[in-house]
Amino acid sequence: MKKNIISFATVLVAALLVVSITSCHSGENSSATNSDSTKNAASDDNTLVGAGSTFIYPLFSKEFSEYNKSTGLKVNYQSIGSGGGILQITNKTIDFGDSDVPLNDDQTAKAGAPMLHIPMASGAAVVAYNLPGLTDTLKLDAKTLADIFLGKVKKWDDAEIAAINKGVKIPSLDIMVAHRSDGSGTTYIFVDYLSKVSDEWKTKVGKGTSLNWPAGVGGKGNEGVAGLVKQTPGAIGYVELAYAYQNKMSFAKIENKAGNFIAPTLASITAASNVQLPADAKVSITNTDAADGYPISSLTWALIYKEQNYNGRTQDRATKLINLLWWNIHDGQQFCKDLTYAPLSASAVTVAENILKSATYDGKAIKQ
Repeated sequence: MKKNIISFATVLVAALLVVSITSCHSGENSSATNSDSTKNAASDDNTLVGAGSTFIYPLFSKEFSEYNKSTGLKVNYQSIGSGGGILQITNKTIDFGDSDVPLNDDQTAKAGAPMLHIPMASGAAVVAYNLPGLTDTLKLDAKTLADIFLGKVKKWDDAEIAAINKGVKIPSLDIMVAHRSDGSGTTYIFVDYLSKVSDEWKTKVGKGTSLNWPAGVGGKGNEGVAGLVKQTPGAIGYVELAYAYQNKMSFAKIENKAGNFIAPTLASITAASNVQLPADAKVSITNTDAADGYPISSLTWALIYKEQNYNGRTQDRATKLINLLWWNIHDGQQFCKDLTYAPLSASAVTVAENILKSATYDGKAIKQ
């Protein structure tokens, strides 16, 4: 675990210094700040341009750096968030986007042409908590987790929690819920799960990248939620797996659909996607059917237009893009574990291969 944390931090810092990859925190600022560099890169067939998910940024940075060493191809990836990536690929100002959430019906309509979703890796929302003196790993089922975030269960020694954790001495502390205050793919993954397992949550709160939370305190970013949980005895919140590892946080085992209490590990997150995926890969894997899968897991997708002959794009540029993404889902997966990402399952790789093979240039399959 220590190796994972060090590697993650090292690569993230190094990535921020790579000139060819620009990181931004706002979609609007990114569009203005990077307009010149994006235009220049778009006219150079040896430089591909991408934008989107901040979650995938450290992995993409490592993968694109390694790919450049072996092929000479440069990739300018702007870490601006899933929404920004969707907007820029829809506007056809980049070669590919990346999103932790599939396009919805409205976004699909605005794209104006078929968009492909290619799985890149898996991640998870971890339920972290701060309970001084608790040496056992806390277990939570779906109903109890929903009740806590609905504000219905207010004390840690509540009978509902005690019933799941028999024989475990849980301190009598008030529960303080921590959640994201900003729009977030991590939030979407977490509440997508809650909406599936709790009718009350689905009716009263629902799902989205940002919500009107029924209880708790908001923190900006994963780091904000992690900070609230670490600093507040009795706190509980959701963060990405890497942040839980980095901050040495305690996190719960969550009961999955099969009735097994599963800890969030790279293996259990990969297992969550090792189910029958639809041909277009647009699927939520929260509340997975996999018996050994962690139930609050999700894929992240690269987004490209199926027909690559648009806006004067060359066939060479289209071929380089498909080759890059093909490498990502195969050789690039070797870099996942050290950066605390879950590699794609075998079934996800197969679906991703078929999707990439469906990409065309002038109506004809793109040869790799």
